[in-house]
Amino acid sequence: MSFGSPSNPYGQPQDPQQGYGQPQQPGYPQAPQGVPPQQQGYGYPQQQGYPQPPQGVPPQQGYGYPQQPGYPGYPQQGGYGIQPQYANWGQRFLSKLIDMILYFVAYVPLAAIGAKAGAPIITLVGFLLGIGVLVWQVIQEGRTGQTVGKKALGIRTLKEDTGQPLGGGMAFVRQLAHIIDGLPCYLGYLWPAWDSKRQTFADKVCGSIVIRNP
Repeated sequence: MSFGSPSNPYGQPQDPQQGYGQPQQPGYPQAPQGVPPQQQGYGYPQQQGYPQPPQGVPPQQGYGYPQQPGYPGYPQQGGYGIQPQYANWGQRFLSKLIDMILYFVAYVPLAAIGAKAGAPIITLVGFLLGIGVLVWQVIQEGRTGQTVGKKALGIRTLKEDTGQPLGGGMAFVRQLAHIIDGLPCYLGYLWPAWDSKRQTFADKVCGSIVIRNP
């Protein structure tokens, strides 16, 4: 019997793909031709990870992260969770009346004393004191949304788009815009009686609303 060619010392049949005299190299089995190799070979640990969401589904916030709170309200209405209640015409009128009474209390007594004593300087002091009260009221309305009269009636003036106080500058502009309310026979002052948002003409120009306190 023949155990192979003398040049093949291992007695194994020669593989046409291997050279003569070269022993076969042991190794892992090769994948058949036409089959794509696996991405990871045998013996390598599989990579662990969290399951991925399906395509087209936005990733959800993971556990351990605090959820972001939202603050509902009318468009940027400063934290109010419901539609604000607009102040009616009677509330607005009474608040304005209280503010005017404060002005007269500061001005009229000194003006009367000055007129009786023939001292114009006292009258001037009373006039300036009354103006100071008006300016202070405007500043307070710009900062807090309330004058003394509005605070007494439980109402306040705010920006319609943000729900925040007007600020001192816009509050002053709003007072000047009241001239528009008085021009057509004071129609602008009466307009809140039937307007859906209870606004005067000045409110519509300045983008302000007067609401009841929540």
